[in-house]
Amino acid sequence: MRLTMTVVLVMNSSAAAPALCYQVSPGSSITGRIRVPGDKSISHRAVILGALASGSVAVTGLLEGEDVKATIAAFRAMGVVIEGPVAGGVTIHGVGLHGLQASAEVLDLGNSGTAMRLFSGVLVGQSFRSELDGDASLRRRPMRRITEPLSAMGARIEATTGTPPLHITPVSGLHGIDYVMPVASAQVKSALLLAGLYAQGQTRVRELAPTRDHTERMLRGFGVKLSVAAGKVAVQPAQRLHPVNLAVPADLSSAAFFLVAASLAGGSNLLLESVGVNPTRCGVLTILQSMGARITRLHEHQVCGEPVADLAVSAAPLQATDIDAEAVALAIDELPVLCIAAAMASGTTRIHGAGELRHKECDRIAAMVAGLQSLGIEIHEHRDGMTIVGGRLQGGQVDSFGDHRIAMAFAVAGHLAQGPVQVRGCENVATSFPGFVEIACQTGFVIEPYRI
Repeated sequence: MRLTMTVVLVMNSSAAAPALCYQVSPGSSITGRIRVPGDKSISHRAVILGALASGSVAVTGLLEGEDVKATIAAFRAMGVVIEGPVAGGVTIHGVGLHGLQASAEVLDLGNSGTAMRLFSGVLVGQSFRSELDGDASLRRRPMRRITEPLSAMGARIEATTGTPPLHITPVSGLHGIDYVMPVASAQVKSALLLAGLYAQGQTRVRELAPTRDHTERMLRGFGVKLSVAAGKVAVQPAQRLHPVNLAVPADLSSAAFFLVAASLAGGSNLLLESVGVNPTRCGVLTILQSMGARITRLHEHQVCGEPVADLAVSAAPLQATDIDAEAVALAIDELPVLCIAAAMASGTTRIHGAGELRHKECDRIAAMVAGLQSLGIEIHEHRDGMTIVGGRLQGGQVDSFGDHRIAMAFAVAGHLAQGPVQVRGCENVATSFPGFVEIACQTGFVIEPYRI
């Protein structure tokens, strides 16, 4: 069945600047062969560990999104020479664990919660003062989840209101701790492991639910002594990080928008190349396949310790499912677009244990509930999740609240809706997916950007 729709994505930048809009024309099947940009989580970590290495590190496939550019700019402000990025390639001339210099200015990390939290782990071990700040969205993100355990390690890190800006004062030394994380968060885990490189004694982090392990994999690649067993990760202080060259796989979180679109649009047949399929990231694949999605892994191999595969997806009728807390932890960034899949699946999907969604770039539970209701879907909001009754997406207006993943999720909804959809506040799409319009058009979307 051919689907017809028009989508307008309105992007808010500032009060003075005209808003960028996307006019998305009707389309049907999603087809072709594409490669989405590099993995954002791995890209951040590649730049951070590359800057701390004792020598030069070449990185290919780096995401050239605004978040990663903010990480690069911050290290340049602290004296690290970084060449590029050019076509996803950078060369980072690492200065060693203790070679960073005080920045003359506040380190502005833009919209990136990942950078804010991981930088904190690095900077509490330095001999100079630092201040970390970001945009209005980042200033609403909770930071006590890192300031409290870092303070327990002896750090002096302050967030006056519990949110950015963060003020870091040097201390004579850090000490390792044994920390049980109350919230499943790879960012918190990574911040503590990075601080542990500068601490005396072992730093151990215990997880109540599994989270992304990109930091652990990459630390090992740089020669750091690390032990991982049954929800426990322990790191020893390091003298140096050995420089290695890195290749960043395509981002599964970015691929997820096309996996859902191709699963739901009749006649679709799409291949996504060289996507990272780390087991701690594959919740979106598991959930979609439990709903009946036809997704096949091809040419599986390893790239710099990360599993990679081509993903072939074709259209299939989807059935409702239950997404519990354990599944949420492995698909936290993909839940917005999974809500679109649930909105068109047969039956009622229940999501619970997803309270962390309220602390992302926006309250993603509230944003998805409001947006899907405006598109005619029966959806009920809960403290830590949603109940979504599958139906047919209608035209309407949606606000993404400046959240890149909400914006792209509703772009997928618009491709599948029965009438025009307007999505407001999507300026930050470039933070994680530069070139979204061009790549989407390759698959069958027709998007015309304009400003109002």
